[in-house]
Amino acid sequence: MRIFVTGASGWIGSAVVPELVEAGHQVVGLARSEASAAAVTAAGAEAVRGTVDDLDLLRKTAAASDGVIHLAFKHDIAFSGDFKGAAEADRRAVDVFGDALAGSDRPFVLASGLAGLALGRAATERDMPTLDDSPISLRAVTAQEVLGFASRGVRSSVVRLSPTCHGDGDNGFMATLVAIAREKGVSGYIGDGANRWPAVHRLDAAHLFRLAVERAPAGSVLHGVADEGVAIRDVAEVIGRHLDVPVTSVAPEAAAGHFGWLAGFLGLDMPAAGALTRELLDWRPTHPDLLDDLDKGHYFHTPATGA
Repeated sequence: MRIFVTGASGWIGSAVVPELVEAGHQVVGLARSEASAAAVTAAGAEAVRGTVDDLDLLRKTAAASDGVIHLAFKHDIAFSGDFKGAAEADRRAVDVFGDALAGSDRPFVLASGLAGLALGRAATERDMPTLDDSPISLRAVTAQEVLGFASRGVRSSVVRLSPTCHGDGDNGFMATLVAIAREKGVSGYIGDGANRWPAVHRLDAAHLFRLAVERAPAGSVLHGVADEGVAIRDVAEVIGRHLDVPVTSVAPEAAAGHFGWLAGFLGLDMPAAGALTRELLDWRPTHPDLLDDLDKGHYFHTPATGA
């Protein structure tokens, strides 16, 4: 298959591209800079220079492909205060892909998230997000639209990724926690730290995207979940041990001052299950789980800067 991948040089995309190439697929990767294009080419793919705002380019490249994996998202502006703008740009790109693939039965795979889907219990693939007027709901609406592409003759699927896709080189949530612990001199968690996060290794997530584009049925919801729920207190204990700093509770009212922007996520209890995904696609995560990966030490080799 000739597969168009957006976000091809990003944290997940840079694992998806070689996964696809090694499986014999021809990959075209969207690259927004010369450095990104060089990375995509080095991974064995063809680089196309552009961004998710280049709608004509997206339409043309998707139409010339056998399938599309959409990983790109404007995280830079989303986490600097304009999540709505990032979500709206994403929706425009998705609309273009839907039109380009309509009536072809070709696959379209969208990366989405699990955060906040079903707080306090293990969310399953059958759970649908609550939609409201919040900016975050805009991205959930886009995922729902993609599932609806199935009625337009697109073999669409949505991969809901765990909030932490960990691995060597990660600069996301786990790296941010390490950076905060290094700066503060304590490894903290909120309240009793019993709240849980699902997790998946980056390479296992990449394998799931390949399986999805190859054979996920139209309208499939897939969960990129290896660890169903890791207590944040356990994460803090591993970080504290490696940095040789105390592990301590941070009161909820002091969380924003201690953790900054991460506070709004860190206290959520959002376990998730992936049994239906494993059964549907015979996906079997084989890489280290989150705590084992943290214990390998690569998060602590150099000072982490965080997301």
